[in-house]
Amino acid sequence: MGGPKWSLNGMTALVTGGSKGIGRAIVEELAGLGARVHTCARNEKELGDRLQEWKSKGFDVSGSVCDLSSSSQRIKLVLETVASAFDGKLNILVNNAGIGVFKKCLDWSPEDYSSVMATNLVAPFHLCQLAHPLLKASGRGSIVFISSTADAAGINQLTKNLACEWAKDNIRANSVAPGGTNTPLTANSNPEFLKAGVSIMSRVPAERMAEPDEISSVVAFLCMPAASYISGQVIAVDGGYSVCGF
Repeated sequence: MGGPKWSLNGMTALVTGGSKGIGRAIVEELAGLGARVHTCARNEKELGDRLQEWKSKGFDVSGSVCDLSSSSQRIKLVLETVASAFDGKLNILVNNAGIGVFKKCLDWSPEDYSSVMATNLVAPFHLCQLAHPLLKASGRGSIVFISSTADAAGINQLTKNLACEWAKDNIRANSVAPGGTNTPLTANSNPEFLKAGVSIMSRVPAERMAEPDEISSVVAFLCMPAASYISGQVIAVDGGYSVCGF
Protein backbone atom coordinates (compact mmCIF):
# COMPACT_ATOMS: atom_id res chain seq x y z
CA MET A 1 0.00 0.00 0.00
CA GLY A 2 1.44 3.37 -0.98
CA GLY A 3 1.07 6.39 -3.17
CA PRO A 4 0.01 9.95 -2.39
CA LYS A 5 -3.39 9.10 -0.95
CA TRP A 6 -1.65 7.23 1.90
CA SER A 7 0.89 9.97 2.56
CA LEU A 8 1.00 13.27 4.45
CA ASN A 9 3.96 14.63 2.49
CA GLY A 10 3.82 18.40 2.18
CA MET A 11 1.01 18.79 4.70
CA THR A 12 1.08 20.97 7.80
CA ALA A 13 -0.34 20.02 11.18
CA LEU A 14 -1.01 21.49 14.61
CA VAL A 15 -1.23 18.92 17.42
CA THR A 16 -2.11 20.19 20.88
CA GLY A 17 -0.65 18.50 23.94
CA GLY A 18 2.04 16.71 21.97
CA SER A 19 4.76 16.20 24.56
CA LYS A 20 3.53 12.93 26.05
CA GLY A 21 1.06 10.08 25.82
CA ILE A 22 -1.32 9.94 22.87
CA GLY A 23 -0.30 13.42 21.71
CA ARG A 24 3.35 12.44 21.49
CA ALA A 25 2.43 9.38 19.44
CA ILE A 26 0.29 11.52 17.11
CA VAL A 27 3.13 13.98 16.51
CA GLU A 28 5.50 11.13 15.65
CA GLU A 29 2.93 9.40 13.44
CA LEU A 30 2.15 12.50 11.39
CA ALA A 31 5.79 13.58 11.13
CA GLY A 32 6.82 10.05 10.17
CA LEU A 33 4.33 10.18 7.30
CA GLY A 34 5.85 13.40 5.99
CA ALA A 35 3.88 16.19 7.65
CA ARG A 36 5.42 19.35 9.06
CA VAL A 37 4.11 19.49 12.62
CA HIS A 38 3.81 22.17 15.27
CA THR A 39 2.85 21.09 18.76
CA CYS A 40 2.27 22.84 22.06
CA ALA A 41 2.46 21.85 25.71
CA ARG A 42 2.43 23.51 29.13
CA ASN A 43 5.66 21.95 30.41
CA GLU A 44 8.61 23.76 28.80
CA LYS A 45 11.28 21.24 29.81
CA GLU A 46 9.23 18.25 28.71
CA LEU A 47 8.50 19.91 25.37
CA GLY A 48 12.17 20.79 24.89
CA ASP A 49 13.21 17.20 25.52
CA ARG A 50 10.71 15.95 22.95
CA LEU A 51 11.83 18.49 20.34
CA GLN A 52 15.44 17.35 20.71
CA GLU A 53 14.35 13.74 20.38
CA TRP A 54 12.29 14.42 17.26
CA LYS A 55 15.12 16.39 15.69
CA SER A 56 17.44 13.41 16.18
CA LYS A 57 14.90 11.25 14.34
CA GLY A 58 14.79 13.65 11.41
CA PHE A 59 11.21 14.79 12.03
CA ASP A 60 10.15 18.30 10.97
CA VAL A 61 8.55 19.34 14.27
CA SER A 62 8.45 22.70 16.02
CA GLY A 63 6.90 23.51 19.37
CA SER A 64 5.78 26.27 21.70
CA VAL A 65 4.69 26.53 25.32
CA CYS A 66 0.97 27.24 25.63
CA ASP A 67 -1.71 26.97 28.31
CA LEU A 68 -4.80 26.23 26.24
CA SER A 69 -7.15 27.28 29.03
CA SER A 70 -6.07 30.86 28.24
CA SER A 71 -7.91 32.54 25.36
CA SER A 72 -5.05 34.96 24.69
CA GLN A 73 -2.53 32.13 24.47
CA ARG A 74 -4.78 30.23 22.06
CA ILE A 75 -4.99 33.30 19.84
CA LYS A 76 -1.22 33.74 19.87
CA LEU A 77 -0.67 30.04 19.13
CA VAL A 78 -2.81 29.96 15.99
CA LEU A 79 -2.81 33.49 14.58
CA GLU A 80 0.86 34.23 15.25
CA THR A 81 2.94 31.09 15.80
CA VAL A 82 1.22 28.58 13.51
CA ALA A 83 0.15 31.06 10.84
CA SER A 84 3.74 32.30 10.58
CA ALA A 85 5.32 28.84 10.63
CA PHE A 86 3.08 27.51 7.87
CA ASP A 87 2.59 30.63 5.72
CA GLY A 88 -1.06 31.01 6.64
CA LYS A 89 -2.10 27.49 5.64
CA LEU A 90 -2.92 24.50 7.83
CA ASN A 91 -4.00 21.06 6.61
CA ILE A 92 -4.49 19.29 9.93
CA LEU A 93 -5.68 20.32 13.39
CA VAL A 94 -5.58 17.64 16.09
CA ASN A 95 -7.28 18.72 19.31
CA ASN A 96 -5.61 16.29 21.68
CA ALA A 97 -4.76 18.29 24.81
CA GLY A 98 -6.91 17.56 27.81
CA ILE A 99 -6.96 17.31 31.57
CA GLY A 100 -8.77 14.90 33.85
CA VAL A 101 -10.27 15.19 37.32
CA PHE A 102 -10.71 11.67 38.63
CA LYS A 103 -13.39 12.06 41.29
CA LYS A 104 -16.95 10.96 41.86
CA CYS A 105 -19.53 13.51 40.71
CA LEU A 106 -20.42 14.64 44.24
CA ASP A 107 -16.76 15.37 44.95
CA TRP A 108 -16.25 17.73 42.02
CA SER A 109 -15.93 21.41 42.90
CA PRO A 110 -17.16 24.21 40.61
CA GLU A 111 -13.48 25.01 40.01
CA ASP A 112 -12.82 21.41 38.90
CA TYR A 113 -15.69 21.57 36.43
CA SER A 114 -14.70 24.98 35.06
CA SER A 115 -11.08 23.92 34.61
CA VAL A 116 -11.94 20.73 32.75
CA MET A 117 -14.44 22.44 30.46
CA ALA A 118 -12.09 25.35 29.72
CA THR A 119 -9.33 23.02 28.54
CA ASN A 120 -11.27 20.10 27.11
CA LEU A 121 -14.27 21.73 25.42
CA VAL A 122 -13.98 25.51 25.19
CA ALA A 123 -10.36 25.44 23.99
CA PRO A 124 -10.88 22.94 21.13
CA PHE A 125 -13.91 24.90 19.88
CA HIS A 126 -12.01 28.19 19.97
CA LEU A 127 -8.98 26.63 18.27
CA CYS A 128 -11.22 25.41 15.46
CA GLN A 129 -12.64 28.90 15.02
CA LEU A 130 -9.16 30.43 14.97
CA ALA A 131 -7.78 27.80 12.60
CA HIS A 132 -10.71 27.91 10.16
CA PRO A 133 -9.15 30.49 7.80
CA LEU A 134 -5.87 28.54 7.75
CA LEU A 135 -7.62 25.22 7.14
CA LYS A 136 -9.72 26.74 4.37
CA ALA A 137 -6.66 28.35 2.77
CA SER A 138 -4.93 24.96 2.56
CA GLY A 139 -7.63 23.71 0.19
CA ARG A 140 -8.05 20.48 2.13
CA GLY A 141 -8.50 20.66 5.90
CA SER A 142 -8.96 17.92 8.47
CA ILE A 143 -9.87 18.35 12.14
CA VAL A 144 -9.52 15.42 14.52
CA PHE A 145 -10.67 15.53 18.14
CA ILE A 146 -9.55 13.10 20.82
CA SER A 147 -12.76 12.65 22.78
CA SER A 148 -12.22 10.37 25.73
CA THR A 149 -12.84 12.60 28.73
CA ALA A 150 -15.79 13.95 30.75
CA ASP A 151 -16.71 16.39 28.00
CA ALA A 152 -16.80 13.73 25.27
CA ALA A 153 -20.48 14.20 24.46
CA GLY A 154 -19.90 17.89 23.77
CA ILE A 155 -16.86 17.19 21.60
CA ASN A 156 -18.69 14.50 19.66
CA GLN A 157 -21.58 16.86 18.90
CA LEU A 158 -19.16 19.63 17.94
CA THR A 159 -17.54 17.19 15.52
CA LYS A 160 -20.86 16.61 13.78
CA ASN A 161 -21.74 20.30 13.67
CA LEU A 162 -18.42 21.29 12.11
CA ALA A 163 -18.59 18.42 9.61
CA CYS A 164 -21.91 19.79 8.37
CA GLU A 165 -21.14 23.50 8.47
CA TRP A 166 -17.58 23.50 7.14
CA ALA A 167 -17.89 20.88 4.39
CA LYS A 168 -18.42 23.72 1.91
CA ASP A 169 -14.92 24.91 2.79
CA ASN A 170 -13.47 21.44 2.14
CA ILE A 171 -12.83 20.91 5.85
CA ARG A 172 -13.62 17.56 7.46
CA ALA A 173 -14.09 16.88 11.18
CA ASN A 174 -13.92 13.56 13.00
CA SER A 175 -13.38 12.30 16.54
CA VAL A 176 -11.30 9.40 17.78
CA ALA A 177 -12.58 7.99 21.07
CA PRO A 178 -9.92 5.86 22.77
CA GLY A 179 -10.67 3.33 25.43
CA GLY A 180 -8.20 2.73 28.23
CA THR A 181 -4.76 3.69 26.94
CA ASN A 182 -1.35 3.12 28.46
CA THR A 183 -0.22 6.73 29.06
CA PRO A 184 1.41 8.72 31.89
CA LEU A 185 -2.03 10.15 32.75
CA THR A 186 -3.36 6.64 33.32
CA ALA A 187 -0.31 5.51 35.25
CA ASN A 188 -0.49 8.49 37.62
CA SER A 189 -4.21 8.20 38.36
CA ASN A 190 -5.44 7.92 41.92
CA PRO A 191 -6.11 4.44 43.41
CA GLU A 192 -9.90 4.78 43.24
CA PHE A 193 -9.78 5.56 39.53
CA LEU A 194 -7.36 2.70 38.90
CA LYS A 195 -9.71 0.33 40.73
CA ALA A 196 -12.59 1.42 38.49
CA GLY A 197 -10.30 0.97 35.50
CA VAL A 198 -9.63 -2.64 36.43
CA SER A 199 -13.37 -3.28 36.45
CA ILE A 200 -13.77 -1.69 33.03
CA MET A 201 -10.81 -3.54 31.54
CA SER A 202 -12.30 -6.85 32.64
CA ARG A 203 -15.08 -6.18 30.11
CA VAL A 204 -12.79 -5.33 27.19
CA PRO A 205 -12.77 -8.21 24.66
CA ALA A 206 -9.16 -7.44 23.72
CA GLU A 207 -8.21 -8.03 27.38
CA ARG A 208 -5.65 -5.22 27.47
CA MET A 209 -5.22 -1.47 27.25
CA ALA A 210 -4.38 0.29 24.01
CA GLU A 211 -0.90 1.58 23.29
CA PRO A 212 -0.65 5.24 22.17
CA ASP A 213 0.47 4.31 18.66
CA GLU A 214 -2.73 2.30 18.19
CA ILE A 215 -4.63 5.56 18.64
CA SER A 216 -2.28 7.72 16.60
CA SER A 217 -2.50 5.45 13.57
CA VAL A 218 -6.26 6.04 13.37
CA VAL A 219 -5.75 9.79 13.70
CA ALA A 220 -3.20 9.74 10.89
CA PHE A 221 -5.52 7.76 8.62
CA LEU A 222 -8.31 10.30 9.11
CA CYS A 223 -5.91 13.04 7.97
CA MET A 224 -4.90 11.26 4.76
CA PRO A 225 -6.37 11.86 1.30
CA ALA A 226 -7.49 8.21 1.47
CA ALA A 227 -10.03 9.26 4.13
CA SER A 228 -11.37 12.22 2.15
CA TYR A 229 -15.01 11.02 2.28
CA ILE A 230 -15.03 10.39 6.04
CA SER A 231 -16.46 13.26 8.08
CA GLY A 232 -18.67 13.74 11.12
CA GLN A 233 -17.74 10.38 12.59
CA VAL A 234 -16.82 9.29 16.12
CA ILE A 235 -14.54 6.28 15.83
CA ALA A 236 -14.09 4.17 18.95
CA VAL A 237 -10.65 2.63 19.38
CA ASP A 238 -11.38 0.63 22.50
CA GLY A 239 -10.68 -3.05 21.92
CA GLY A 240 -14.40 -3.77 21.53
CA TYR A 241 -15.50 -2.29 24.87
CA SER A 242 -18.20 -0.03 23.40
CA VAL A 243 -20.00 -2.97 21.80
CA CYS A 244 -19.47 -5.48 24.58
CA GLY A 245 -18.62 -3.81 27.89
CA PHE A 246 -21.71 -1.81 28.85
